[in-house]
This record gives sequence, C-alpha cells and structure tokens, in this order.
Amino acid sequence: MDQVPPELDIVLPCLDEAQALPWVLERIPAGARAVVVDNGSRDGSPDVARAGGATVVTCDRRGYGAACHAGLEAAEAEFVAFCDCDASLDPADALRLVDLLRAGADLAVGRRVPAARGVWPLHARLANVELARRVRRRTGVGLRDVGPLRAARREPLLGLPIADRRSGYPVETVVRASEAGWRIEQVDVGYSPRAGRSKVTGTLHGTVQAVRDMSRVLRE
Repeated sequence: MDQVPPELDIVLPCLDEAQALPWVLERIPAGARAVVVDNGSRDGSPDVARAGGATVVTCDRRGYGAACHAGLEAAEAEFVAFCDCDASLDPADALRLVDLLRAGADLAVGRRVPAARGVWPLHARLANVELARRVRRRTGVGLRDVGPLRAARREPLLGLPIADRRSGYPVETVVRASEAGWRIEQVDVGYSPRAGRSKVTGTLHGTVQAVRDMSRVLRE
C-alpha cells in the first residue's frame, strides 16, 4: 500500500544542531513530518535527526536559502512550513500558521515575541526592525518581523521565482509573494533562547552578513 503523504511538512534547515534536535523533533505535531535539511553538519546532526524520526535531506550547497529550498523541493505535503531547528522556535506553532492558510491566507509568517529579556541580542533586534520597515515599504504588507517560521501551500510556493540561496531567502519569499498578489498574514509566536551558539544572530558578523543578503534582495 502506498504511504499517504503528511498534511504538513516542516522544513528544518540544519547546520550542527545535534544539541537542539531532540527537543525540536519531540515538538513536531501529529500529522506533520519533519524534513531536516543537513547543510554540512559535523556534529552528527543527520544521525540524531534520523533517530528522532525525521526525514533527512542533504544539501551540499551552503546557505540558509539553499537548505530551505532543498527542503521545499523534497516536501510532499499540501502545506509546507519552515522553522529553525535550534530550539528557539516551537515547531508546533506551525499549526497556527496553517490555520491562517486554511482561513484564506497564501503566506503566513510568525512574528517572534521574546520569551524573556536577553533572548534576542540588541544588534539583531534593531537590524530586524529596520529590515521589517524596508519590507513594509517595498511590499505594502504590514509585517513587523520577517521571521524564520513561515508557511504556505507547497505547489504555489514552488512557483514563486525565489533566487536567493543565502540569508535573504525569507525576505525574497515575502517580496515575491507580494508581487504575485498573495494575501500575507502574521501571528505572534514565542521566541526562546536557542541551544548552542547562533551562526547569525549570536554574532555581529553573522548579523551583518544577513542584513547584507536581505538588503540586496530588497534593492533588486
């Protein structure tokens, strides 16, 4: 008998997240499938992901966007969500985004709300405020955060011409969706301390590089 595809695939771009993966995979909601996209981990993350019941996809091209897109191409469900796998976001909140899609939205984005003081480094939070302002100006969509937790239907999302394969991928998703006339909505989601050290928001260099990638997308 053919296996019935899941209703929701949750794509989890992964680079050395063995410490956080068990918690994240335990939070995958019933009826959803975790698609962990390994982007060159050296800490055994793929083995941890498989042990936790995830489908593991290998993405040899480095970059957050490259990993996201590889996961999208590997997805089979009607709905696809993207979530960081560092335990800063609860993948179960993807169901709230799917509710928005069922109610008529074409793209749903989680607005990160820090669970405690100090969760979101000041330099990263200020950069996000400015980027969100630029996105609003470019698209006319009232987003307050272009966060890593977002969801859409798989087939329409595959049809968007998203070219960025670095940190600009989430911003370009919103830009292309807006250009396509999509209805874009946002809902608050909890944002907790991540497990381990961040490759982006935990370092000033990482934040600067992400801002450059996202700014390039907005200029184009």
